[in-house]
Amino acid sequence: MAALLQFLTSSSTCLAPLKWLILSALFANVAFSGQIVKHLPGFHGELPFKLETGYVSVGDSELFYYFIESQGDPEKDPLFLWLTGGPGCSSFGGLIFEIGPLEFDVDNYKVGLPELKYCPYAWTKSASFIFLDAPVGSGFSYARTPEGWHISDSESAEQSYQFLKKWLLEHPQYLLLQLYIGGDSYSGIPVPLITKKVIEGNEASVLPHLNLQGYLVGSPMTDLIIDRNSRIVFAHRLALISDELYEKLRKSCNEMYVDVDPSNTECVSALAYYEMCVKDIYSKQVLEPTCSSWKANPEAGRRSVKENPTNFIHPPPPRILEFQCQNFVYEMAYSWANDPLVQDALHVRKGIVSEWVRCNRSLSYEKNVTSVVDVHRYLSTKGLQLLVETGDHDMTTPYVGTEKWIKSLNLTIADDWRPWYIDGQVAGYTRKNSQHGFQLTFATVKGGGHPAPEFKRRECYEMFQRWIHYYPL
Repeated sequence: MAALLQFLTSSSTCLAPLKWLILSALFANVAFSGQIVKHLPGFHGELPFKLETGYVSVGDSELFYYFIESQGDPEKDPLFLWLTGGPGCSSFGGLIFEIGPLEFDVDNYKVGLPELKYCPYAWTKSASFIFLDAPVGSGFSYARTPEGWHISDSESAEQSYQFLKKWLLEHPQYLLLQLYIGGDSYSGIPVPLITKKVIEGNEASVLPHLNLQGYLVGSPMTDLIIDRNSRIVFAHRLALISDELYEKLRKSCNEMYVDVDPSNTECVSALAYYEMCVKDIYSKQVLEPTCSSWKANPEAGRRSVKENPTNFIHPPPPRILEFQCQNFVYEMAYSWANDPLVQDALHVRKGIVSEWVRCNRSLSYEKNVTSVVDVHRYLSTKGLQLLVETGDHDMTTPYVGTEKWIKSLNLTIADDWRPWYIDGQVAGYTRKNSQHGFQLTFATVKGGGHPAPEFKRRECYEMFQRWIHYYPL
């Protein structure tokens, strides 16, 4: 049986039709956890794509997912496992705000259940995507035991890997497709960890064999020290702090701004002045206004109104909703996902998750991996494709830090820094590195924030389409 399964899930495609027939028969009796969703409250008519939702049991956890089959050629297009930042953010955020085929109809919203509309800039036009609510406690994922709610970076990566194997055994028609692991923001930590587990599993002949081709990280948190230190450099480059303050910070702190020795009073003082300069900047996109959110922090909202009456805590008129306060666009997700009719349509198990939240900040979660630079270095020896994309106005995970850890991999530059274009206009800048079959494409998105697709959806769509089809940006 093991030899047969290894043959069926091998990378050879010459016998693909025969393999598919055997796989279909072999797994005909596997318990199926997903259900097809043809209609969603707020969307007029039948969904113009295949959506499946469900749970997969992994240890003490029940991990919820949204699967959208490729709208292109689902029998040939690649398959992505996709995670959204956090830790604790629902992958629905990535689906609705970033890369999926749906978005909220912000311009026409008045009251009640938010309406959905089709988004033409969907990455699902060229790939199938499993949007996974991970770690447990994210979105509609939950634990069956009290112990199951406690999780760490390394444990979550293992759960996601086990989820992927189980899901593919339930959906054997996707086993032969090219596989990618992707995610953004804090998922910059688990994505390379999961990718490494897939490689190690394949090399150890763990079944099923997964046809891994590469991975993608967007606005990725990668190394605690590099990422945090880069915020100072980024603030200086964008004239958020003066030359004098930057030089004082650089010299007094010795270019180390994390876990500063409190006895270093000059550095502490300079950092306090830095914080004063940037405290009212929206770090996810420095050109956007900063707005309060009751869901994010009710007390902070009340304080900000007292200190600054122009800082709204109630939604502004719908026409300026999209452009004035990104947080209020997030609020639409709370209203939609917590509606009983929506949860029925999504086949959410009742009475388990008391309230859906976009990002669960109350997780019992241990951040036990502070850097994955060495994981990227290991993966760079495995002949994979990697896209690292980031918004150039993101101060949460600035591009300057991302550039720094990429340079530390000491890869050969195959295509040096240059602009990439859409409709004859500069959409960002890119550089390509390669080494022994490993291809790393780094791309900035002009005007993009954290993560970039949330602010520049079309640009990121064009970028993804070129990369996944092996075209130069």
